[in-house]
Amino acid sequence: MSGGAKGPRTPPFLIDTIKSFCTLEGMELKALGRHILVEFSGCNAEVLNDVSIIERSMIEAAQIAGATVINSTFHHFSPWGVSGVVVIQESHLAIHTWPEYRYAAVDLFTCGDSVDPWVSFEHLKKAFQANYSALELNRGSLHVIQKSDFQPKIMREKPSFDLSKGVQIERNVWFTDKDENQALSLRYTGEVLFDETNPFQRVRVLDSYSHGKFLAINNMVMCTERDEFHYHEMITHPVMQTHGNAKNVLVIGGGDGGTIRELFKYDVENVTMVEIDEAVIRASKAHLPGIASEFNNPKLNLVIGDGIQFVKDAAPGSYDVIIVDGSDPVGPAQGLFTAEFYANCKNALKEGGLVVTQGESPMFHEGTFVELNQCLKGIFGKKSVHTMLFHATTYPSGMWSLQVGVKGPSHPAKDFNKDKARQFSQAKGLKYYNEDLHTAAFSLPTFVRTMLGDNA
Repeated sequence: MSGGAKGPRTPPFLIDTIKSFCTLEGMELKALGRHILVEFSGCNAEVLNDVSIIERSMIEAAQIAGATVINSTFHHFSPWGVSGVVVIQESHLAIHTWPEYRYAAVDLFTCGDSVDPWVSFEHLKKAFQANYSALELNRGSLHVIQKSDFQPKIMREKPSFDLSKGVQIERNVWFTDKDENQALSLRYTGEVLFDETNPFQRVRVLDSYSHGKFLAINNMVMCTERDEFHYHEMITHPVMQTHGNAKNVLVIGGGDGGTIRELFKYDVENVTMVEIDEAVIRASKAHLPGIASEFNNPKLNLVIGDGIQFVKDAAPGSYDVIIVDGSDPVGPAQGLFTAEFYANCKNALKEGGLVVTQGESPMFHEGTFVELNQCLKGIFGKKSVHTMLFHATTYPSGMWSLQVGVKGPSHPAKDFNKDKARQFSQAKGLKYYNEDLHTAAFSLPTFVRTMLGDNA
């Protein structure tokens, strides 16, 4: 700087930004930024519902236009929809999608003229296979505003990102399981380890930062590496300890393998598992080996087929225990919540046998929770149906239920050998179930008792 001029020095990292506000001839721009508002319609709905494709397309759109990407934040909602933003050195690209309408609203904003937002627009139009309408606005018109003599008290010498290390995109991608009133979100790496859609459902495995890899079916979290043992131990051990000598066990669903892993900690003679979707098994064996560790057990009879029909065709008095390890009552799991199904389960049980089913959340699915309980009471009798609650930290509300029907007089909260349960849980290194929790799980809060009519 010549002439001995004093005052704050322009930081080097701002030089390029300032230059971008000027034309090649040194003439000032007519506006500080360019803003394109785009309505993409007639899009590919599957693309609009895939957060990984959306994030990748938005980042590519920025980079192809010559922008410097700083970070990205994207959320995937359940049952559908994606929201996200890509922050660039020159401003941002933002999006929200409505797959059910095949529509996306996109906001492309760039400062100066070093990045052409229309290049980004063209890339996204192709990626979304879209029709469109678009409007460009000049933001910060220099006919309206004037540059002031403002000087910050502290001049930043370095940006918050270090371009000398090359392009480093900070990814902030979220998977969200929600209904119209509440939601659970997990931040994940943005990489999809497994993704397959078949006539039954969509199966994915993603890798989260807080809970490790997790299995998602139809955009709902089924299990995570961090907390899967809560569910798998509780759906298995209370009924197995209550029975005391189960040799022949039937599992409906359970394709991730966690339930059969727990069952093979007992001296069973045979476990039959009926899973309608082999993709769940394949995904779990490939990416969740700690959960899917017992598929090669010689005592396992694996059937890829319809569990509802299998139970209907089962010979009377075939099984000591039946475990219904299904997902929420949509898609192929819908038939697992009917009176006909549970009547067939009772028929397939030996005298003294037990059926246990995941019973949804009294906080999140109150209607289904109550209806299932009433259904079981209608089949097994009011005194032979028992409800457990346990913590399921990645299921909506964190409170989850298991409902037990008993073909006989035994009471699962009382008629079990507490010493054997203690010895078993310690010997097998169980992480959630123990002999005290066995009894405590059947002690319901007053509001749940009222909900189920147990206080009447």
